[in-house]
Amino acid sequence: MQLARTLKKSPRAIAEEIAAHLERPAFVRDLQVQGAGYLNVWLDRPATAAALFTADLLGGTAQRGGKILIEHTNINPNKAAHIGHLRNAVLGDVLARALRALGHPVEVQNYIDDTGVQLADVVVGFMDLRGLTRADVEAIPEPFDFYCWDLYSEVGRWYEEDKERQALRRATLHEMEKGAGDRATLGRLVARRVLCRHLATMRRIDVGYDLLTRESEILHRHFFDKAFGLLKETGAVHLEKDGKNAGCWVMPLTQAEEFAGLEDPDKVIVRSDGTVTYVGKDIAYQLWKFGLLGEDFFYRRWEDEAVWETVPAGEGAAEHPPFGQGTRVINVIDARQSYLQKIVRAGLQALGHKEEAERSIHFAYEMVTLSPATARLLGYVDDESESGKALEMSGRKGIGVKADDLLDQLEAKSREEIAQRDPELTADEVGRRARQIAVAALRFFMAKATTNRLIAFDFEEALSFEGESGPYLQYSLVRDQAIRRKLEAAGITADVSADEVAGLPADAFGDDLWDLVLEVAQTGELVEKAVESLELSLIARHALGLAQRFNGIYRKHPILHEPDAALRNARLAAFQIFRRGLESLGGILGIPVPERM
Repeated sequence: MQLARTLKKSPRAIAEEIAAHLERPAFVRDLQVQGAGYLNVWLDRPATAAALFTADLLGGTAQRGGKILIEHTNINPNKAAHIGHLRNAVLGDVLARALRALGHPVEVQNYIDDTGVQLADVVVGFMDLRGLTRADVEAIPEPFDFYCWDLYSEVGRWYEEDKERQALRRATLHEMEKGAGDRATLGRLVARRVLCRHLATMRRIDVGYDLLTRESEILHRHFFDKAFGLLKETGAVHLEKDGKNAGCWVMPLTQAEEFAGLEDPDKVIVRSDGTVTYVGKDIAYQLWKFGLLGEDFFYRRWEDEAVWETVPAGEGAAEHPPFGQGTRVINVIDARQSYLQKIVRAGLQALGHKEEAERSIHFAYEMVTLSPATARLLGYVDDESESGKALEMSGRKGIGVKADDLLDQLEAKSREEIAQRDPELTADEVGRRARQIAVAALRFFMAKATTNRLIAFDFEEALSFEGESGPYLQYSLVRDQAIRRKLEAAGITADVSADEVAGLPADAFGDDLWDLVLEVAQTGELVEKAVESLELSLIARHALGLAQRFNGIYRKHPILHEPDAALRNARLAAFQIFRRGLESLGGILGIPVPERM
């Protein structure tokens, strides 16, 4: 219809011309021009279903484009991971899985802020508040990150008692940035011990990384110095002579439209005491990610794992995978960091890298709280007057839910449910299934909510076998497996071939079966839309929709006692296609499938 004026023809005439020249795929049954100029396509249901037996649902068999760098998790190595970090890690991991499934080369990085204020405060806590030596800190038993959790909030209160004590923080920051002195040595020990714990926590939910990038190496390899020199050469930063930022190097943001109207449009890059702000180091890091610095890190494997880490000169491996050099960079950081992420892009623009600035993407999301019921269950709320409020967390105040505590509780509740349903199982089998269900519950809950929504985590909702949950997806695939076992026990072949399906009569696929098949066929398009919009809840919702359709059909159209072979095979075909679709989505969402539930 939009072409009618240009071609000076009626829309219907244009539609008829297009229809006459379109090459129809084998699974298109009919193509008609209708109404004022609409092209309507009818698919051959058996042929389409047969094609889906082997079709690449996600298009990942052909590699696409250049490398996409995803940075996620990024937990300060000063205390235990909390529930909010789990949302970051799950969203970043699902995005990486989705992009890889679509055929994109992906590199996942976890940025380790081992020269930041939070770590400095814990070092102050060990050395100045508690008077511990390095040997004392080495001797603290696991879970070391739990110990640091309490110490971090204690240091905050200690500072409040005497503001002058914050001079110890500044002294610690200086030593950590230089990489020399007792405080720097202790900082490295604390960061590594906490990072070991963080990685173990993330392994519990099947989240992994390609590279652990240390902030200290950005400084010690002089990445920031080089980036800072470029910023000074281009006039992107200047030294303030007076006012509240006197002695600081600042980046004026007044020229950028997105910063218009700010009360304080200047962003400090280097403080007056010479320490570098987060955003300064992140500009340098972003330049390296795109291969714009002309410098590289040294690398070695992290202990015995596949992940690599950046290390000082002389400690790197002779050979390592190529890191960095991304064509697109996606930083998964909560919505509160939007301002700082804009400044990083502004830094790239100021240096003349406009295209890279446009390809610097902030994947923002809202925070996680606890539902009132879950807050009470975990012992954070005991006052009935607070029962109607979700619990917001604060690391400084020591209020929050440690990720490992949450996962332990999920596994415990899963074990209770499994033992109730199947009391004959061994303790080992109960434990294995409980872990699988807990992972599914946590990951689906974090992925299903839209990213612009503050979510309140609730145990009952996450673990429900009947609701919008990860266990419901698992239950659907386990049910499909149970159907196959019953058919085989009855001597009926559970799998039909593509040729058998292609030869079925057209009316064998009723509308409800066809809707399930068609929804699976749209999986690739849906996943593509989800990653382009960075709205991963679309993937979770699509998986949920497939599971709900399957369960509805299963109840209405049993297979075992269906006497009509054509109808039975059509149902089997639809279920085989469903299984392919939900397994592919489950792989993206990171949901393991138990043998039984």
